[in-house]
Formats: sequence, C-alpha cells, structure tokens
Amino acid sequence: MELIKTVVYAVLIAIVVRTVAYEPFNIPSPSMVPTLLVGDYLFVSKFAYGYSRYSLPFGLPLFSGRILFHSPHQGDVVVFKLPSDTSKDFIKRLIGLPGDRVQVTAGELYVNGKEVPRVKVKDEQCPDNLAIVCTLYTETLPDGVQHPILKRAGYEQTGPNNTPVYTVPPNHYFMMGDNRDNSDDSRGVVGYVPAENLVGPAEFLFYSFCSADSPIPNDPTCNGYAHWWEVWKWPFAIRYDRLFRGVH
Repeated sequence: MELIKTVVYAVLIAIVVRTVAYEPFNIPSPSMVPTLLVGDYLFVSKFAYGYSRYSLPFGLPLFSGRILFHSPHQGDVVVFKLPSDTSKDFIKRLIGLPGDRVQVTAGELYVNGKEVPRVKVKDEQCPDNLAIVCTLYTETLPDGVQHPILKRAGYEQTGPNNTPVYTVPPNHYFMMGDNRDNSDDSRGVVGYVPAENLVGPAEFLFYSFCSADSPIPNDPTCNGYAHWWEVWKWPFAIRYDRLFRGVH
C-alpha cells in the first residue's frame, strides 16, 4: 500500500508540474534548423502565456480561451497545437503578432511593409540535405530579436518564398520555421494560430540525441547514432555541446 501511495503521489506531482510549470518536448523534424536540431529535447514554459485547455492533460475542454494571459513576444520560439489537428504539437518562431501584415517576396521577409534585415554569415551544405547549398543568415526582427535562419540556394521563386500579404487576425499569430525552405508553417498548412492553441515558449535544451531513426541521414551534427535500446552507443550519440542551453 505504501508503494502504491508513493507511485500515485509521484504521478500526481508530475501531472501538476507538466500542467502549470514545465513540459518536455522533443524535436522530430528539421524545420527549425539551425536553432533546433532533430533529436533535441527541451522544456517549454507552461505559465509564460497563461493557461488554456491545451495546458491540461489530453486538452480537456474544461474552459475556453486563456486565463492569466500574457502576450507572447515577436521572435519567441513557441510550441503550439496545430489548428487543423490539435492532437499534433508544432514548434516555430513567432513572426507576426495580431494586426501585423506579413509577406515573403523572392525569399525576403517583410513585416508591416518593411523588409526584415538579414546579414549573411556563410554558405554551407544544408544540414537536412547535403546535396543542396544553404546560406546561413542572421535575421533581425522589428522588435530587435536576432536569430539564425537557413535559406536554400535557387528556391527564391518557390511558392513559400512568394506569398500574398497575410494580415494576422485578432487573437491569432503567424509562425515560421527558421529553416525557411523546409518548414510547414503559417505560409501553408498551419495558417494563423489562435491564442488558445499556444502551449508555451521553448526555454532551454536539456538533452540532444542522434537517433538511428533520425529522418536526416549523415547528419553533420552527429558523431554517432544509436537506437534507444543500444545503451553502449549512447555516449557517442549525445550532442554534449547542446546540453543545458537556452533557446533563442
């Protein structure tokens, strides 16, 4: 009976912590490279934007909207529920606030009619496709947040790089991946993200692991790969330089 009580208390404490404080997530796709890599594990702050039904286990519909709401900031890296399928978690960077006008023209980002400045850092092989050349830039959003983005050479005329003007509705947000030419975001399937769907901002990485099941073969950030059960390979599959880093 004492063992059962201990287990029940531990589960209840874990549920409370995940609901009101921090929840762990992992990165399964390269849409946020170079900021986040496939196999990164991070904690998301559940209280930063207040709480919605999606703060609760299984998204229980106990209330609507948000309580104790704090507006997110442009440039935040945000976990949210996909509007078309709230069983799926997405993570992107917040580019457009309610009322903002967002457009991409020939690969250049514009917010409220002004081109968002970016500075070239270097050309390199795209980490998610070594056969393609990417350019790494530092982008500076209107509120001053600087962050890296990747652009693929020769992709300037593709659909996501030439969009109409998106006017973000009230209580909604416009999200984009830092891997601009390999991201499902508000330019396409994601659309505008309602405030209620926000889970919280990514705060810091606590683990990073190169899985043998990674969707990126020959990932240049990996020194080795391992399945979860190959304990003897774990020391070679961990990205030690990414442990306990903040997300910006």
